[in-house]
Amino acid sequence: MKKQNIFLTGATGHMGHEGLKQLVRHLDIYNLTLLVLPTEHDRKVIAPYEQLEGVRVVYGDLTAYADVLKCVNGADVVLHVGGLVSPAADYHPERTLEVNVTAVKNIIKAIKAQPDPNNIKLVYIGTVAETGGRNAPIHWGRAGDPIKISVYDFYALSKVLAEREVIEAGLKYWVSMRQTGILYPEMLNNLDPIMFHEPLNGVFEWVTAEDSGRLLANVCDPDVPEAFWRHVYNIGGGAEYRTVNWQFMNMCFGALGMGRIEKLFEPRWFATRNFHGQWFSDSDKLEVYLHFRTGSVADFISEMKEKAPMSTKFAHFVPSWAIKNMVFKPVANKPFGTLFWLKHNVEDRIHAFFGSREAWQQIPGWEQFALEKPSMEMQLLDHGYDESKPEAELGIEDMRQAALFRGGECLSETMTKGDMATKLTWRSAQGDVFEASPALVLLAGHWSPKTLPMPWNYDEEARLNPFFAQVWYPHHDKTEHHVYDERILKDESYAAT
Repeated sequence: MKKQNIFLTGATGHMGHEGLKQLVRHLDIYNLTLLVLPTEHDRKVIAPYEQLEGVRVVYGDLTAYADVLKCVNGADVVLHVGGLVSPAADYHPERTLEVNVTAVKNIIKAIKAQPDPNNIKLVYIGTVAETGGRNAPIHWGRAGDPIKISVYDFYALSKVLAEREVIEAGLKYWVSMRQTGILYPEMLNNLDPIMFHEPLNGVFEWVTAEDSGRLLANVCDPDVPEAFWRHVYNIGGGAEYRTVNWQFMNMCFGALGMGRIEKLFEPRWFATRNFHGQWFSDSDKLEVYLHFRTGSVADFISEMKEKAPMSTKFAHFVPSWAIKNMVFKPVANKPFGTLFWLKHNVEDRIHAFFGSREAWQQIPGWEQFALEKPSMEMQLLDHGYDESKPEAELGIEDMRQAALFRGGECLSETMTKGDMATKLTWRSAQGDVFEASPALVLLAGHWSPKTLPMPWNYDEEARLNPFFAQVWYPHHDKTEHHVYDERILKDESYAAT
């Protein structure tokens, strides 16, 4: 049987590297091409694979079309995992947008340049951050929920723009899989202020790096059903990986001998909103197709404890007050840390993550702070059309209903039933006329590119768009009116402090 040619990007990152380790076990049926940045770090990571028969390493850049074309030539499957990710992406917003969007455009262009692009499968890895903050009571999410990028989340912005390119490219075989938080044993080795962006009562449905790698290998199987393609999925570990932030931290720091969070942090160090995370009501769909899940959060904690560096293993000999004031508090005081914003009066950040300085001041201490356990009962958002219908039966009336629920209109007069790929014409509540496929609007939750997400005028959007209001008003007062304009792309002055 002819070997399949797999092109993998991001092979030196956590997910991509685990995918590489899984794929090299099957070099009897796969040839691998890896596009790797020619940095000292990346060369070191990829060196053990360079001499393997069936592995071709191309040193280059995703933003260089010639490099991408060289890798796409002859490919049967493109696994696009690479790009700039958080927290590094937070420090370089313009570069993140350039790299992550340009990379996708180059890949699509290269696929279309092949003799038979309809035989090439594009697997795009997005992010759960595309649907933004989803604290209880809206903590259950699924594909098709409103795109709602957290303010200042430039990584998510880049992934939304790139996902739109993928869905609307006109390719026969594409899939967008939105990655959740990845668990890997070294995740606590390099602490970043982003750890304080997630609310204490925020939820996450994790997945391990190893399981994510297995997913990448399994999606290359030629027997993956036809029905899998041309859809958007959430990558999640399922019920065994659903946690609340405070609960997960207690598990991690307790296993490392540091004690409970009440001894290590203050509640006011943590944001109360504007950070992504949800439990997925639909993540089992991907497991049915790709069979990638193993273990549980508890299993991961045991592995992390076993592989912890020696310095961490001695943490239980250090008093909690010392860890609190000498390790964690300095992180919260770093640029992009919550305490830094409050100390330096970074009002836009304070508003985005707390609501106001007054709201921050009202956060109680541990004696009154409520550590919540959100409902395990799945609650689904309304998508504005009859979802009991099979996709093959969806028609123009369903599009009109969906548009009306988004505060707009579907201007197209006809649609072939079940055709989710052909673009229709829509108008938003603000009057923007745009073209988008039913797949983009209904299956992926996108809407007008002129109003969502930039310039982050979410208060106005919620007033005009009932679909979006479902994910905005549970955590924002209806009297709020705060616009974050495009100047924040260049708001790095204090970050360099």
